[in-house]
Amino acid sequence: MRRLALNPHIPCHCLAGATGFPLTTQRRECTFAERGFTLKPIKAYRNPAFMHSKEARALRILAEYIEPKSRLEAAGVEDTIVFFGSARIQEGTPWYEAARSLSHRLTTWSKGLDPELQRRFVVCTGGGPGIMEAANRGASEAHGRNVGLTISLPREESVNRHVTRELSIHFHYFFMRKFWLSYMAKAVIVFPGGYGTLDELFEVLTLVQTKRMTKRMPIVLFGTQYWGEVINFDALVRHGTINAEDVDLVHRTDSVDDAYEWLTRQLTEQALGKPGVML
Repeated sequence: MRRLALNPHIPCHCLAGATGFPLTTQRRECTFAERGFTLKPIKAYRNPAFMHSKEARALRILAEYIEPKSRLEAAGVEDTIVFFGSARIQEGTPWYEAARSLSHRLTTWSKGLDPELQRRFVVCTGGGPGIMEAANRGASEAHGRNVGLTISLPREESVNRHVTRELSIHFHYFFMRKFWLSYMAKAVIVFPGGYGTLDELFEVLTLVQTKRMTKRMPIVLFGTQYWGEVINFDALVRHGTINAEDVDLVHRTDSVDDAYEWLTRQLTEQALGKPGVML
């Protein structure tokens, strides 16, 4: 007796045609048994039509929480240093090389904290080109593991080749990717960038300012001239839309040495004794 997988999203009269039986102009109940078939129902989670439907969106969102969690836990990654910045900045430019050098130095420092496991303060980026590639590259050149959290875009961009393979995680939902970028972060370094970088920066600043993020979060803005032109923090204070102390939520610098010294001091004082993910 032949077996037929039953997809509940395909009408029975369509199945009849698909199996070679003639379609009739009059629809009626399927009678697979009388035609020599036994039904083999499809489990919901194995049904592509359902899993890609709007009804299953909650399951897809949950998958983008559970699957990264299981992989990161298996790799022992708990704390990250996140690099944000433009995907358009090319190799050899000052900002690219600064991100590469800073990532290399931070990875070397972090490996020295945990020589056997090398799991403390792992460099994490959006996994793409530009500043993201530079940071992943610097960590890789320091022989350290690093994370790349890529996102599905209309113009597909592949993960850069410096991301540790088992720590390359691809997302469909922007908000789930942003959750993982913030959830594990113990420090954030923001290089010059466009709308995406500004979105990521202001999301973190808002969480810190409103104290919805309770952990201490050192934030470096690298490139003082660029950020001074793009964001007028003094004007925000002058117009009363932020408090004067909110300007001090970020540390501005043009120096890899200064960024490295400030970050390692902050991490040693605030995060070294508090391992593990938190908001």
